[in-house]
Amino acid sequence: VRWMMYWIVFALFSAAETFTDLLISWFPFYYEMKMAFVIWLLSPYTRGSSLIYRKFVHPTLSRKEKEIDTCIVQARERSYEMMVRFGKRGLNLAATAAVQAATKSQGALAGQLRSFSMQDLRSIPDET
Repeated sequence: VRWMMYWIVFALFSAAETFTDLLISWFPFYYEMKMAFVIWLLSPYTRGSSLIYRKFVHPTLSRKEKEIDTCIVQARERSYEMMVRFGKRGLNLAATAAVQAATKSQGALAGQLRSFSMQDLRSIPDET
C-alpha cells in the first residue's frame, strides 16, 4: 500500500512537473528542491507520499468516484464504436484498392494467364 501511494503521488508530481518545469526552472535551487521533494516522498521516516495521498489525493478521488466511473464507461463505449467505424472504413478502402489494382492490371494479368496456354507449352522444344 505504501508503494502504491508513492507511485500515485509520484505520477501526479511528474505530470504536474511537465508543465511547471517550463515556467519555474529558472528559479534558484529549483532542481535541488525538486530532488529533496522526491526524497521526502520516498523516505520511510517522513512518509511524505502517504501524507499527501491521505490528505489530498484520496479525498479528491472519493468525491469524484462517480464521475470517473462514468467517464470510463463512456470512453469504453466510444472506443468500441470508433474501432468498428475505422474497421469498416479500412475494409472498404482495402476492397476499393483491390478492385482498382485488378482493373488496372487486367492486361498484365491476361498476359500472364496466356503464357500458360497449351499453345505456348507446345512451342517449347522437347529436350528428350
